[in-house]
Amino acid sequence: MFEQTVDIERIEQIINLFGNFDENIKRIEKKYRVSITSHGSQIRVRGDVTDVMNAVRTIEGLLVMINKGEQITDQSIDYVSGLVEDGEDDRITAVTDADCICITSKGRPVKPKTIGQRQYAEAIKKNTITIGVGPAGTGKTYLAVASAVSAFRAKTVNRIILTRPAVEAGEKLGFLPGDLQQKVDPYLRPLYDALFDMLGAENFQKCQERGDIEVAPLAYMRGRTLDDSFIILDEAQNTTAQQIKMFLTRMGMNTKMIVTGDMTQIDLPASQTSGLVQALRILKGVKGISFVELNKKDIVRHKLVERIVDAYEKFDKEAKAEREKRKNEQLVINGERPVKLAKD
Repeated sequence: MFEQTVDIERIEQIINLFGNFDENIKRIEKKYRVSITSHGSQIRVRGDVTDVMNAVRTIEGLLVMINKGEQITDQSIDYVSGLVEDGEDDRITAVTDADCICITSKGRPVKPKTIGQRQYAEAIKKNTITIGVGPAGTGKTYLAVASAVSAFRAKTVNRIILTRPAVEAGEKLGFLPGDLQQKVDPYLRPLYDALFDMLGAENFQKCQERGDIEVAPLAYMRGRTLDDSFIILDEAQNTTAQQIKMFLTRMGMNTKMIVTGDMTQIDLPASQTSGLVQALRILKGVKGISFVELNKKDIVRHKLVERIVDAYEKFDKEAKAEREKRKNEQLVINGERPVKLAKD
């Protein structure tokens, strides 16, 4: 049985680290199959050598976060332990040193929670156009809205414009009941949710009535030049090539744009190419445009979301390999030379 100790400076660190009813420390014990106890100003970790060393590195990483004022959650434990397993725990300070983007209406600071999110937030700050892609739960939309509200409060822009394609209804909304706003609201709800969190419902309503904040379907961007604005295009994977080109060319003076999308959730007809996919190819290398790719490590929702993303990625890889295999078998039958199977 191997044992290592971690020195603790303040009792508050132990309280935050262990969590309510020791739930945090129990999570670490279960993950690494170790025993963790506290004795005065020391934490003792017992178990197999490798497991103990990884558990200690995870605890030390969490203490770095605690010293920066972070509250330890299941997500932070899983993220830090993931960095430890990848040998990247020396990068934890890249997360803890990230600047606060915005303060919500309830006084909660909005900060990047992963290295990928910090890169995304910094790209937004430094570039005129930022294109962020990644799976559900990586904070693409939420951090974009936080950045927009921060710029609006600082008066560096005069208005916020949020838009997304209503592809689920094919943007043919006439058959839905109500006026235009009532027709498109269900498709824009995720944007409203983020704005309500940042501004509060009452303040958001006032800003919208003054025209300082506009939430509209993508089709209503056509023909406009948008100056002094912070514009966010959400769910861009569901735009056509013409739509995303139209959107990007709406940019006026002193305007910043963020485009977000998830390549695994394209709802366009199979015969239609995603405008975002095409834009990533065409605009690569253009000065002033930054591309940030978030991955499953940046997911900050329930841990199950990451497992779901993993399962679908595995399924997609297997399906692709099966299609290539069948294609090669057909080529052999036809007397043609098979293509080499792509490696993962």
